[in-house]
Amino acid sequence: MLNKVMLMGRLTRDPELRATQSGVSVVTFTLAVDRNFQRQGEERQADFINIVAFRHTAEFVKKYFVKGQLACVCGSIQTRTWEQDGKKNYATEVIADEVHFTGDRRDNSGNGYQTQQRPSNDGFVQDGPANDGFMTVEDDQLPF
Repeated sequence: MLNKVMLMGRLTRDPELRATQSGVSVVTFTLAVDRNFQRQGEERQADFINIVAFRHTAEFVKKYFVKGQLACVCGSIQTRTWEQDGKKNYATEVIADEVHFTGDRRDNSGNGYQTQQRPSNDGFVQDGPANDGFMTVEDDQLPF
């Protein structure tokens, strides 16, 4: 059997971090994923997929992801049922094994997604904060 899901979309709200009774970190968020087709004259539609992540993945998502940010989620589909007030309820969720950054990094001012560039001492152009460890290198600057 195979149960593997890969989704790319935008978070519809900031992730909510909680802990189980045994102390395991759990984060929940919703991912808006555009549909592949669009009827002529209509707006593109999206599906809103509930995502759940546990332990280190949950803490990673809570720390680095915010509403509106583009993310790629890999995991599996899981269904669950429960009874409340005599009514049976159903939920379908994606249990995230991995959550990845996609698109541009969010700038520190919180006003959108931008890549900040500044020259470094070695002549290369670096992106983002001074100590993020990444820099942009053009093909003609590679030593091989």
